[in-house]
Amino acid sequence: MKNAHAVVMAGGAGTRFWPKSRESIPKQFLSLLGSQTLLQAAFERVRQFIPKNQTWIVSTKDHQSLLAEQIKSLSESHFILEPFGKNTAPCIALASLIVHQHDPDSVLIVLPADHIITNEKRFINICKKAVSLVEEHPDALVTIGIEPSYPATGYGYIQLGKKVPNFGEAFKVKTFAEKPDLEVAQKFYLSDEFLWNSGIFVWRTRTILNYFEELMPDLYDGLMEIRTALNKKNYDKVLERVYRQTRSESIDYGIMEKAGNVMVVKGGFGWSDVGSWDEVYKISSKDSNGNVLKGDIIAKDVSNTYAEASDRMIALVGVKHLVVVDMNDVILICERDQAQDVKWVVEKLKRQKRNQLL
Repeated sequence: MKNAHAVVMAGGAGTRFWPKSRESIPKQFLSLLGSQTLLQAAFERVRQFIPKNQTWIVSTKDHQSLLAEQIKSLSESHFILEPFGKNTAPCIALASLIVHQHDPDSVLIVLPADHIITNEKRFINICKKAVSLVEEHPDALVTIGIEPSYPATGYGYIQLGKKVPNFGEAFKVKTFAEKPDLEVAQKFYLSDEFLWNSGIFVWRTRTILNYFEELMPDLYDGLMEIRTALNKKNYDKVLERVYRQTRSESIDYGIMEKAGNVMVVKGGFGWSDVGSWDEVYKISSKDSNGNVLKGDIIAKDVSNTYAEASDRMIALVGVKHLVVVDMNDVILICERDQAQDVKWVVEKLKRQKRNQLL
């Protein structure tokens, strides 16, 4: 583990958590459960087994002050700042380049900042197992899959292939599946061949950079331009120019679905990517009527509802299965099973140029 580095991805807009998540303070900087923000919880989790001088956080320049405010104990030299978000492939490519310059023999554990993990001891053991797998199979790309607890339509899936010899619950990856409809999700759930795609990855920096060169050559060429400017005065200028020319792409589509030597380790550690208000409802403590009520709320004949008040009282009468979030300047009301579609509201507001609400 001495060469293991952690890269915490803290970009992303968190549009499904509008109206609480805004451009100025997106989801990963919010405390949706407990007192810590999602980013702070992810950082503290990683600190239990990775030293601070081998921990990196990637976000955008717009959120530099939030990073410094929320993660005071990490040197700002370990904040990797993108000019703007371009999805996970460019984010991981930039982080891999910078970490590789510091430690050419490094193994990366790449994980999103906006996940909730309840069994941290198990999580740490699974991460260590994945690092050991990479050390034994240095050309492999390893991901961590989660055993499904219900037929989720909001997650991608990983189909298991043959077991990796002498490694317990580690498998070759047969294929990746996009977010399915309910009928397909039920088939995946009932099968023992499919895991949820957690978006947590482990690999050698050298290996992932080689895959970028092979499978995303345009991105790799831009990366090499950035490398020539590292630690130089023109770095920010070169970085922004390259990013403007870089297409937005996920690591799953750009690399994982096309790479040849992909493995998955099963990880059951109380995981949620907290992808919608409905997910927050599911993992929150509920009252005797199945409600999660935060703030000044009075309720009569209300059940299975998530409601969060800000500075004014909310009264609920005779409703069920709702999400209600009040943020003073705007209020969200939707059925819980429609919570994934909240991002549609954000897209609508962008088209209407109502930037004060974004």
